[in-house]
Amino acid sequence: MVRMSVLADCLKTITNAEKRGKRQVLIRPSSKVIVKFLQCMQQHGYIGEFEIVDDHRAQKIVIELNGRLNKCGVISPRFDVHVNDIEKWIVNLLPSRQFGQIILSTTYGIMTHEEARRKKTGGKVLGFFY
Repeated sequence: MVRMSVLADCLKTITNAEKRGKRQVLIRPSSKVIVKFLQCMQQHGYIGEFEIVDDHRAQKIVIELNGRLNKCGVISPRFDVHVNDIEKWIVNLLPSRQFGQIILSTTYGIMTHEEARRKKTGGKVLGFFY
């Protein structure tokens, strides 16, 4: 089988491990996009620490889960989002305004929808978690 999206596989693996009640999960292969996505999740407290294991190939990531994650997913294709349209995406993807994040890939790097609003920039939607 050919891997279509490394990020989609990663997020699906995390969601499945979280549903099973696991304390940690192994992700392979790794990528820069996955690491940035995980850093956003970690900043908001949805996952614990994660460690990148170098195996002289595509690297692996070991993630500590803390049970706060309900769902995370990737949006494919990566739609363009203007600053004014971020609100529509929040309504469509997240269960409530109080919690959950949408991750955007902007010219300033990979960030949550709140940071993108503060910087008044749009970008492409990568995924979401809550």
